[in-house]
Formats: sequence, C-alpha cells, structure tokens
Amino acid sequence: MKYSGYAFIYTIGCQMNVYDSEKLASILNSCGFEKTGDMDKADVVVCNTCSIRHKAEEKAYSFLGRFAGIKKKKPHLITVMAGCVAQQDGEKAFERVPHLDIVLGTRAFSRFSRHIRSIQSGQPRIVDIEDSSMIYESPPDSVCFEENKVSSFVTIMQGCENFCTYCVVPYVRGKERSRKPENIVEEITFLAGSRIKEVTLLGQNVNSYGKKEGEISFPKLLKKINDIERIHRIRFATSHPKDLSLDLMHAIRDLKKVCNHLHLPVQSGADSVLKKMNRGYTRQQYLEKIIQLKNLCPDIALSTDIIVGFPSETIEDFKNTMDLIREVEFDSIFAFAYSNRSSAPAAKFSDQINEKEKLDRLNLLLQLQETCTEKKNKVQIGKVLEILVEGKSLKKHDGFEQFGKDMEQMTGRSESNKIVHFPSNRVNIGDMVRIRIENAYPHSLWGHPEFD
Repeated sequence: MKYSGYAFIYTIGCQMNVYDSEKLASILNSCGFEKTGDMDKADVVVCNTCSIRHKAEEKAYSFLGRFAGIKKKKPHLITVMAGCVAQQDGEKAFERVPHLDIVLGTRAFSRFSRHIRSIQSGQPRIVDIEDSSMIYESPPDSVCFEENKVSSFVTIMQGCENFCTYCVVPYVRGKERSRKPENIVEEITFLAGSRIKEVTLLGQNVNSYGKKEGEISFPKLLKKINDIERIHRIRFATSHPKDLSLDLMHAIRDLKKVCNHLHLPVQSGADSVLKKMNRGYTRQQYLEKIIQLKNLCPDIALSTDIIVGFPSETIEDFKNTMDLIREVEFDSIFAFAYSNRSSAPAAKFSDQINEKEKLDRLNLLLQLQETCTEKKNKVQIGKVLEILVEGKSLKKHDGFEQFGKDMEQMTGRSESNKIVHFPSNRVNIGDMVRIRIENAYPHSLWGHPEFD
C-alpha cells in the first residue's frame, strides 16, 4: 500500500549520517512520501541521530521534543528517532519523548517501510534495534537527489572493531561489514549517470574494507571506481593510521581520480594518551606513515581529528599534541573537547579533565591550526587549481567588487579539498574550472578563472 504525504528528515552528525538519511528518504519515497524542507507540511518527521558527543544526543532529544504539542493538533503525524541514539537508548527513548512513534536502530533500515505501514494501521510505538549481519541495500534508482547536487556520499562498509576507549561506534553500529564491490560500483555508476561528479566513500575504517568477507581490498575497490566513466573525483573517509598500507598510498598516487588528500585521525600526539585510547599505534609510527606518504605524494593535503582533554591528559601530553601539529603541518583539523559517553570505557577512567581546562586547551590548539592553515593556503597563491563548481558563494571576498554588480561569485573545491571562490558568469554547477589563486584566507582561497 502506498501512502501520500510529506516527509521531513533532520540529520545530526557525520557524513555517514547524511548518507543514511538519504537512504531513509528513499525508503519513504518508495512508500509514497515526498521529501520536504518545510517541517510544518510533514506527515512523517525523522530525526537521524548521532551519539558520538553528548551535545549531539541532547540536540536530537530537543528536536523531537518540540513535536509534543504539534501531534495533539496533527494526530496522524509519525515521529521517528533513527540512528545511533535510537540504537543506544531503545525503549528508554520513550521516557524522554513519550509522543515518539518509531525508534529505528542503525541496523534496522530494511524494516523501516514495514514499521511505517504498521503505525499507519494503528499500531502504537515500535522499537527495532535488532542486529543484522547485512548492510541495507536500496536500489540505486530509488535515491532522492537534491537539486544541483554534484557530489554524493557512498557507504562501503559499516561497523567497527577497533574499540577505541572513547568511542561508542562498535556498540551502536556493530561489527565490521563490507558491501559487495559490485553493489558499490552499481550505485556509483548510477550516480555518475545522474550528473554526480564526485563521490566520497564512507566507512568507520575504510582501510579494513573487504578483509572479513574475503572480498577485494580497498585499493582494488578504488581501482574499480576509478574506471567508472563520468566520475571525476573520488574521496574517502575515514582511514585508521594503524591500517594505512603502502598499497593505499600507491593508489592515492597512481589513480587519477583519487584525490590527493587524506584524512588520517591521530587523536593525540602523546604516546601515553594514545595507549589509553587503544589506538594501536605510537606517535612515531604515525609520523613514519606521514613521512612515507609525503615521499610518495609530495603535494598531498592532510587533515586529521584531535581529541583534547582526554582523561589523564597532562599539560606535557597536550604540548606533545601541539608539537605534532607543528611538525606535520595539517591543512585542516577537526578538534573536539573530550566528551564522556556512558557506554564507552573511557567514561569510567579516573583523572577526568574539568570542562574549563578542556576548552582552554581546545582554543589554543585551534588558534595554532588556524595559523598553519593560513600558511598552507598562502602557498597556493599564484598556482592554478582545478575546481569542481558547487554553486554561488554567499560571502564576497576582497577583489570581487572590481568585476561589477552583474558578475556572480561562485564557489567550489580543489582536489585537495580547499574551498575556492571566484567571479564568473560563464560556469555552471558541476563544471570543472581552472582557477588562478590570487588571495588566501584562513578558511578559503580566492582567484580568477582561466578559460581556454
């Protein structure tokens, strides 16, 4: 049975959640619901949640809480909590959000349409956090596209078995499971035929792709995707330093469509902290991988994740992290103050750092990285970079005014994932354009197109 109506999906968290939300949208679309950006029009509201940090979890409950009064006026409205918080809390979610209809765990997507039909038929409250050994595969042609979209996320594997002591992913996403390579290639081939120029392959640890299933390795999967026509760029996240292989480094160097950029989370520059985090490598081993990578790919752009204020992190440990940032010279970082998660082992560690100290350290680290990023950006001045055009730029940068009111300022990204703004009335979203860089800022570049 098909139902007509509108569905609103609110996504919290990482790139993988964005991809999962697209899959949830495609399921609702197959049930007869049309995706809407207007929450007031919605007949189904889905909050796809993240439990990595406490703030994200509270944001999810706050969002869903606002529908208590709305449901009294609109009793047919279906409210859904999906994702990691749903998997983690299960029945407990109803204690905080009594008007919730469906709690849908990370491994229950294949049963979502059935649950929607059950609620429509009058069944009260459904909780589905049952495990599944398979990743949900939706038909490629059921994906709901945003207008003018040029890049897309593609999950290639789910779950994690690294058990970092600060992380809840193994508990809410389960064991590692890799998709079949032919299904991934089929999905990306469809995306390429739908004007998608760039794909980002997602997994908690993409380096481990295919190991458990005996499928092809991740570098060999990259080769298959590199051969797909009309795909121009391939990105991937996230790589674990302990599993970064020479074969993957060669793939970054040799495969034309694989971007010259690697996101390699280090989390800390102190061996004592890395050990307590259960990261599986030392500071020196991480740096050796970076040296090896830079020798093979001299111009590679590097980004990383850093956790500040992990339990027992001393001032000396923090200084070691700051020194590592100076030594590697990352193009960008994602840095966070440590957040206790009740189901993660680190929540029970002694020597917890107080919030003020964590925030003070975080601010110092971000200030250092901003200086480093601006320095790396200034190196780009005078170079010509190929940019994938993503749309109009909202912020006008220095030098734009000289081109007049009739000129649009456009924006896009370089292969190294740098945001580039430029003036032009001759380009369209999805075009590949050569831009000569003229100015550099802490978070972006500005330049002028060079047309043939």
